Amino acid sequence: MTDVPLVTPIRPQLAVSASIFRDGKVLLVQRAYAPAQGSWSVPGGRVEFGEPLHAALAREVMEETGLRIAILGLAGWREVLPASSGGRHFVVMSFAARWAAGEPILNDECADFAWLPPDALGPRTLTPGLQEIIDAARVLVEA
Repeated sequence: MTDVPLVTPIRPQLAVSASIFRDGKVLLVQRAYAPAQGSWSVPGGRVEFGEPLHAALAREVMEETGLRIAILGLAGWREVLPASSGGRHFVVMSFAARWAAGEPILNDECADFAWLPPDALGPRTLTPGLQEIIDAARVLVEA
């Protein structure tokens, strides 16, 4: 078998994430793989070509956590630049959502999960900008 070199995308990749609220708490997941291995974040992932953002978000949340959600609206966005992500560049559209059904059943991308008060995430290592996104999502949930 011939080794195929890793091709670095020439454009940013679009991703989505969800701050999911249930009973006044937000769901955090611990990333199992690099580049954010061990860090805590919210569920999400890449948008496939031709896939609407809301469909991508519902799919990614279901794949990572087994949960169904009700999407409330866009809470903000952030960029993950190549210097901090193993050479990849992502633009992440982050949404506020409410838990609709299911209990967390994690896939292999997530090592652990916790439902936490959004203003008391504890001594966890968070992905950059996560607290700000959760705060913005909380405003939409409480509106």
